[in-house]
Amino acid sequence: MKCPYCATESSKVLESRDARAGEAVRRRRECDACQRRFTTFEEVERQRLYLVKRDGTREEFSREKLLAGMVLACRKRPVSHGCLVEHAQRIERDLHDRGEAEVASSEVGKRVMQCLLALDGVAYVRFASVYEQFESPEEFAQRVRELGSLMVM
Repeated sequence: MKCPYCATESSKVLESRDARAGEAVRRRRECDACQRRFTTFEEVERQRLYLVKRDGTREEFSREKLLAGMVLACRKRPVSHGCLVEHAQRIERDLHDRGEAEVASSEVGKRVMQCLLALDGVAYVRFASVYEQFESPEEFAQRVRELGSLMVM
């Protein structure tokens, strides 16, 4: 591991601990040459996962894009960023566990909607409006009515 300050390849590990919900190892290191400290993360390299979009195009799965959509849906709602990160990591892990190189974007959207439904009804409706491409206020009203009947149960 090269030092980010002086590019020396010799460093020692001062501390190691689990990170990213056990998905990675965080290591605190000290450079043998300049004695500056830096942090590294080690994680398993996973097979690349590709999304097949509605129009048939493919793009590499991005947890950051998934999380960004969830954060946008939860904007100004009482849902912590940490909670959204955990859900995004779980969705990604579940998709990788399927062992397939490609997954339909609709599958990812359904998983996000399930998470948001459990977390916050408003965030769920916001996400659904984009994901399902609502075109009228009536579609919003219908989804809110459906959500209301789910909450009564």
